[in-house]
Amino acid sequence: MTQSTLETQIRATGKAFFDSIRGEAPSVFNKGFWTGKVMDWAMKNEDFKVQLFRFVDVLPYLNSSDNLTRHIEEYFGGEDADIPAVLKWGAGKSTGLLGNIAGKMMGKAIRSNIEGMAKQFIVGQTTKEALKGLKKLRKDGFAFTVDLLGEATVSEEESEAYMNGYLELLEAIAKEQKDWPALGGAGDLDWGYAPKVNVSVKPSALYSQSKTVDLEGSIEGIISRMKPIYRAVKAMDGFLCIDMEALKYKEMTIELFKRLRTDPEFVDYPHLSIVLQAYLKDTDRDLDELIAWAREKNLPIGIRLVKGAYWDEETVIALQSGWEVPVWTNKAESDMAHERQSRKILENSDLIYFQCASHNIRSISSVYETAKALNVPESRYEFQVLYGMAEPVRKGLQNVAKRVRLYCPYGELIPGMAYLVRRLLENTANESFLRQSFAEGEEVDRLMENPEETLKRELAAKCAPADDKSEGLDSPFVNDPFIDFTVPANRLAFPDAVDKIRAQKGKVYPLFIGGREVETGKLIDSLNPADPGEVLGRVCQAGQAEIDQAVAAAEAAFPAWRDTDPRERAEIIARAAEIMRRRQFELSAWQVLEVGKQWDQAYHDVGEAIDFLEYYAREMVRLGKPRRMGRAPGEHNVLFYQPKGIAAVISPWNFPLAISAGMVAANIVVGNPVIYKPSNLAPIIGYGLVEIFRKAGLPDGVFNYCPGSSRDMGDYLVEHPKVAVISFTGSEAVGLRIQEKAAKVQPGQTHCKRVVAEMGGKNAIIVDDDADLDQAVIHILYSAFGFQGQKCSACSRVIVVDDIYDRFIERLTKAAECLKIGPSEDPANYMGPVVDASAQKKIMEYIDIAAKEGEILVKRSVPETGCYVPLTIVGGIEPQHRIAQEEIFGPVLAVMRAKDFDQAIEWANSTRFALTGGVFSRSPKHLEQARREFRVGNLYLNRNNTGALVERQPFGGFKMSGVGSKTGGPDYLIQLMDPRCITENTMRRGFAPIEEGEMWV
Repeated sequence: MTQSTLETQIRATGKAFFDSIRGEAPSVFNKGFWTGKVMDWAMKNEDFKVQLFRFVDVLPYLNSSDNLTRHIEEYFGGEDADIPAVLKWGAGKSTGLLGNIAGKMMGKAIRSNIEGMAKQFIVGQTTKEALKGLKKLRKDGFAFTVDLLGEATVSEEESEAYMNGYLELLEAIAKEQKDWPALGGAGDLDWGYAPKVNVSVKPSALYSQSKTVDLEGSIEGIISRMKPIYRAVKAMDGFLCIDMEALKYKEMTIELFKRLRTDPEFVDYPHLSIVLQAYLKDTDRDLDELIAWAREKNLPIGIRLVKGAYWDEETVIALQSGWEVPVWTNKAESDMAHERQSRKILENSDLIYFQCASHNIRSISSVYETAKALNVPESRYEFQVLYGMAEPVRKGLQNVAKRVRLYCPYGELIPGMAYLVRRLLENTANESFLRQSFAEGEEVDRLMENPEETLKRELAAKCAPADDKSEGLDSPFVNDPFIDFTVPANRLAFPDAVDKIRAQKGKVYPLFIGGREVETGKLIDSLNPADPGEVLGRVCQAGQAEIDQAVAAAEAAFPAWRDTDPRERAEIIARAAEIMRRRQFELSAWQVLEVGKQWDQAYHDVGEAIDFLEYYAREMVRLGKPRRMGRAPGEHNVLFYQPKGIAAVISPWNFPLAISAGMVAANIVVGNPVIYKPSNLAPIIGYGLVEIFRKAGLPDGVFNYCPGSSRDMGDYLVEHPKVAVISFTGSEAVGLRIQEKAAKVQPGQTHCKRVVAEMGGKNAIIVDDDADLDQAVIHILYSAFGFQGQKCSACSRVIVVDDIYDRFIERLTKAAECLKIGPSEDPANYMGPVVDASAQKKIMEYIDIAAKEGEILVKRSVPETGCYVPLTIVGGIEPQHRIAQEEIFGPVLAVMRAKDFDQAIEWANSTRFALTGGVFSRSPKHLEQARREFRVGNLYLNRNNTGALVERQPFGGFKMSGVGSKTGGPDYLIQLMDPRCITENTMRRGFAPIEEGEMWV
């Protein structure tokens, strides 16, 4: 059959399909019902759609009528709210007894209707309900595949419960399935060949610690719980399908499928399939590789092909992370991929059992006619649609293809809401086939158009965007991409880089002053905190004499560097960023060994350093242009900036490259020569800046590397009369001491010293009574225990509103018990060692205090060798306790129980610090209250409170958290310079030139 003939057949079949269901509509679009009216409004009003879906998401947490009524008011009760009539009664402001009663009655009705909407997509909330629903489907002639909701597991106990939920359902089905008549024929198999029982499993839920960076550990964790499910399925002669989830799980899911398919226990059992997603750009390659693998192994397999349900999530994550968008961005491209991949699967039907999953009648018709053209037996493919969606489509499919299976989620309503929102997004998307077919009445010819023609037409209709011709420092700033551990090369690069830097152990690192290497007799060992017996290198230490040399070198370099064109200075900094980018894995590996950072956090620290260099270079180009002031004729006013002078940069060990590079580059790019004192706990990482700036072409004397002890030379550097700027990041105590020392004018000093100091934090995250705990628990664990809690931004207090306290604590503590602790060079470990024995001792003392002030909820065991401290969670803490007030700088989390959100805000503000904070809430009113009243420098809503990005989230606090402007922000460089203004009288003999922008009468 020619392609032209096949296309004609596809369109004819599709039109006949439409004719067979003419006049019908899915219940979700039926305007005669509450759901249909609300969905119709949502498709016409994007703002309402957003509010509706967010309300649907929070609804299961609203356990009281007052809470429900309040949320209805917050989501839909604004004076200008454009909402459908069916919501207006419940969304108005209630006044008086009658209004209050009416509001509660309407709230109850809204809850009932939305829960009914959710139940429409769920075959049952309990095993008993699910079994009843499945039996009814079979009675109506539909096969099923059943999927347990609740894939967001945060602890191994929850993962175990998820597995047991499947085993419980399978046990119940096993008792009854033999009594079920086979569909479509005699015997004990549906349609004469298919098992009656079909189960779909989302693998990530079976192992709560699944992560892309630990591929092997994740697969082992998942397969240990997948096997009992498959064993139970096999025992009842059933079929198992491994679902595909978000992209980050794709590689492990494919490998999991291969291992399960070749496992000696199951290798002779053919009923195993995997889901592939046509909207992923890599699926063509994945399909080819899977077919080749199955051919090589000579093993029959099953493939369910879907379009994909995570389009919005994958797109947003890619754009936020600086990655290429992994999905087709035009729906026609996904449709083309589905047809292309379907044909390839059908061409291999001797090996592959095909499960075509789609509601798109064009896609369905294409598969149906292509299978006939290729003479594929009916026993080698089937059609699948989602339970609760596209009822006319499944009815039409049953009439034409007979072999229809419904994908049937079951489970509790709270995890069901996440599934419901995904389904609603699919239904209401502008390009949704169901929306175009049944809600908007698109012409059949248009709906049956070949997606290749659709793509050409749509691309031709779009105006080509103007290309941004700007390059280099004139181009917009873009953050360095996050590391993507779904790329195998990125996972392999880390151990390779660690091995390479280990080969350099034993080197001696000199000072760098005035363009020369300077060795001193006093050396300090740089140690691996996971194994303090491992000496990574020895670093020369500067004393007061070396500081004098560095000041002299900087003073000599200052005039020429000050007068260098700002763009030229910026170009050198940009070159340094590019050098850093080429060495990103090496620089990251040093952090893994020297300070114990995990792979991702080490890489992102280097990425942040690159961002600082790129951003400040562009900022200097902007600020380096003299600015005309005023518009009066006859005078010319110009404002410009000049550098302050020599800068002392004193950096911390916890962000050893990012913060160092940021403070150093900011001063250098504005024209201030730098004397750089890195932390003695991360001096080798600091030495990397010497190599980078030398290679970038920085003039001698502009950057001077002078590690040393604070006792020997710290005060001396701060008090030196030639030092004009002190850029510091570190503890509150040291920061206050620096400010005190800098305030005193020394003999020969000709300027007031400028101190920019980032200091401590005692950061709180509030968990509101309607918070999404799937999200809150994971983000709080990361905020509190990422890099062992050794961040000034780390969460050290979590303040939980009373109504949700018990549920939150149960999930948080169980999740914390599952985190792996060990050397950071092993990516399976969530938490590593603290930076040194001194920090270890201090944190252990605070854990003892915590045990006296509150109740220890979690205290993990840790390796005996290395600078480890227990991951600790303590409850029963109140604002007056030391654990609630003092910065610990380690993995100790205080939990506080607030009576309501107002008290939570009050407690969050009750320390002398004001650095970062967070709120997990789905109450618009409470989020707005937090914006007003939660007084911190960086406030994060519904996400973790660490990891500020340059330019996107300028970082820094106030009160005792620091002095100076925010790093990575538009006014950071200004504080390192002095502004000057020059005024010229341009009038001569009564004549004044007219300049652009002047105001003349």
